[in-house]
Amino acid sequence: MTDFVHPEHLVTTSWLAEHLHEPDLLVFDCTTHLLPDPKNTYQVLPGHEDFEKGHIPGAQFIDMLRDVSDVAHQFRFMRQSPEDFAAAMRRFGMRDGNRVVSYSTANPWWATRLWWLLRVFGFDNAAVLDGGWQKWTREGRAVETGPARRRPEGTFTVRETRNLMVDKQQVLAAVGDGEVCMLNALLPQQHAGSGGNTYGRPGRIAGSVNLPAAHLLNPDTNEFLAPDELRRRFADVGAIDRPVITYCGGGIAASADALALVMLGHENVKLYDASLSEWATDPDLPMETG
Repeated sequence: MTDFVHPEHLVTTSWLAEHLHEPDLLVFDCTTHLLPDPKNTYQVLPGHEDFEKGHIPGAQFIDMLRDVSDVAHQFRFMRQSPEDFAAAMRRFGMRDGNRVVSYSTANPWWATRLWWLLRVFGFDNAAVLDGGWQKWTREGRAVETGPARRRPEGTFTVRETRNLMVDKQQVLAAVGDGEVCMLNALLPQQHAGSGGNTYGRPGRIAGSVNLPAAHLLNPDTNEFLAPDELRRRFADVGAIDRPVITYCGGGIAASADALALVMLGHENVKLYDASLSEWATDPDLPMETG
C-alpha cells in the first residue's frame, strides 16, 4: 500500500487483528445482499443473519438501508441529513475521537459506502478492511458469534458536510462536457445495456465510461489491486486527470471507485447518489446503449 498517495483509507487484516483490543476502535459489518426482483430490480436483505453466524470480535452490524440511509426518500440508500446520520452513529456508540474500520461479508462496496458517508460528513479517521471478511476467515483469525455487544450512547457530531455528492441537474450539466469524466461502476453488460439488472431503461448515462467496482479487486483475495494497476485502469478510461463523477445503480458500487481514486490521490471525485435509480426512470434524461 506504500504506493498509494493515501494508504490510510485501507487497513490490512493483520493490522486490525493487532488493534482490535483498542477501546477507541469501532468495527462495522456492513453486509447487505441484493436479491434480483423483476418487479423492483432487487430486494434488499440486510446481513443480520450472516453477522450472528460469525463476525469480527467486537464488531457491530450496520443496516445500510435503515440505519444510514434516508428511509423516507423515494430512492433507496440515499444520503441522510447530517442530523440523522449523526444520531445513527451515536446509537452505535461513536465519538468524534474514534477510529472506524468497515467491512462486509459480501461485496466490499457496502464497506466503502459507509466510508464515503463518513467522509461526506467530515469524519476522516475511517478505513476499509482490505480483503474483508473473506480474507479474515481465510486466514483463520478470531471470530465471534451472536448479536453485537451493546455500547453506551456516543457523542458523535457532524462538524461539516462536504460537497462530495451531486444531483441529477449537476450530472446533466456535465453530460457532453469533456472536462468531466462520468464513471459507471456497474458491470460491463449493464453499462452496455445488454444484460444484468436494469434500473429502468437499460444502458448508461450518455457519454459515461465504465470501470466496474468488481474490476478493482483481485478475485482470488478480494483485496484491492496494486496501486500501479489501479492507476492504469483508471487512466485507460480517462479518470485520472479530470474531475470525476462516479455512479452505479444506487450510489453503492460507485463508492468503491471513489475510494480507489481518493487513495490514488485524485482530489476531485464526487458521487451521484441516486444514480441510475433516478436517471434510468426519467425518460427526459439522456442514456446510451451498445
